[in-house]
Amino acid sequence: MATSATHLHSSMASLFPPSSLSSSSPSPKRRITFKSYALDIRNSANLPPVNPNDPFLSRLAHVAANSPEKLYNRPKNSDMPPFLDIFEPPKLMALPAEVGRSVSYRGPRTRRPPPDLPSLLLHGRIVYIGMPLVPAVTELVIAQILHLYYVDDQEPIFLYINSSGTARDDGETVARESAGFGIYDCLMQLNCEIHTVAIARAMGFACLFLAAGTKGKRYMFPHAKAMLAQPKLPSTGLMQATDVVIRAREAIIQRDNLVNLIAGHTGNSVEEVFKLMSRPFYMDSLKAKKFGFIDKILWRGQEDLMMDIAPPDAWHKLAPPS
Repeated sequence: MATSATHLHSSMASLFPPSSLSSSSPSPKRRITFKSYALDIRNSANLPPVNPNDPFLSRLAHVAANSPEKLYNRPKNSDMPPFLDIFEPPKLMALPAEVGRSVSYRGPRTRRPPPDLPSLLLHGRIVYIGMPLVPAVTELVIAQILHLYYVDDQEPIFLYINSSGTARDDGETVARESAGFGIYDCLMQLNCEIHTVAIARAMGFACLFLAAGTKGKRYMFPHAKAMLAQPKLPSTGLMQATDVVIRAREAIIQRDNLVNLIAGHTGNSVEEVFKLMSRPFYMDSLKAKKFGFIDKILWRGQEDLMMDIAPPDAWHKLAPPS
């Protein structure tokens, strides 16, 4: 212990003038006192310049004046560098939301949690239809479109489509055709541009939304699918024959309206569209562009790959002879 005290005294003497220490040979029971922490180093040529506001020196002087035993009774085989253990360990933030998270690798760091994804898309003027047009989805899509148009009636609205329309993938009807016509009529009331993008699928009424975008601003991913289909009747159950006829007549009216709208947006004749819709008609990106449903395919370097793939109609010609 005497050796440690002598070493501490020599270390302290190299930082502070001899007059600032109460004794040249401190003992474990004697307290080290400082006349002033403001160091007079101008007249000392052996000491480097020291910042009086240095937090390490301030903490070291405070511990030496109030708890010198922390400096004397040091462990012999400590992995901590000298005098660094006198600092209190850092405390974690109380709230996880206060931890800075980076929104991107190069972007600024934020102190607030990110918003939910629908709000983030809406902030970019993106309306995403990722489900069949059930009543809840229809209500949300119409509300988002009207909100974006209210905020700015000049900026374009981006409609991202990944929907099977008013039916599920297995063909079961989950919504009435009035839901699809409601979204379509809402889009037609806007004066701003509508950019439509088919991400994975645009079937039924979703295919109408794709074709109803602003001319020149209708896009499709290379491997996305579009499909034309006639409106379907929901399950009739135990309905009377008269009621079934009424619903069938209404379904025919909805089909004719859908055919006329698609013909107007794609530039095809009503007869041709009606013929295509006689059965489910699937279209890849190339065929959708050919029939006028889109204006551009978002290739991103896949042009050569897609061009080398033969259409299904030519597969039998490329098959080896049996």
